[in-house]
Amino acid sequence: MKEYKMRRGETLEERVPDMEATVEDYFGPITETEEYKGSDLYVVGEPKNPVFQRVVVGAVKYSGKKDRLAVNFEEADPTELGPDDLEAAGEAVSAKNDFLLEATGRDAKSRRDSMKRAVEDDAPDY
Repeated sequence: MKEYKMRRGETLEERVPDMEATVEDYFGPITETEEYKGSDLYVVGEPKNPVFQRVVVGAVKYSGKKDRLAVNFEEADPTELGPDDLEAAGEAVSAKNDFLLEATGRDAKSRRDSMKRAVEDDAPDY
């Protein structure tokens, strides 16, 4: 499960007021919910894109901090995809990036940089 912060000065609820509808628009109908760190996340058990096997998305609430977006994309092994599914792979990448941009306000490069900083902050000093 990956967690993403919002841009400075923004909240997840402002960016995505109806998380359930947004998840369904991007990935397909929600089949269940799953608990993660005390928050209920939406599970899309049968995503509309064949590359995704399962998608888990939702807001994780922290006391005293802004909510974070938690996501887990379970994807099919690229070597097992047929020729028809290869086109769907490009669409899957676009769907993920478009959803994360809409929800966090950060593009792929800025999300990557943020993750690197988080890892560097957790590294012990020797």
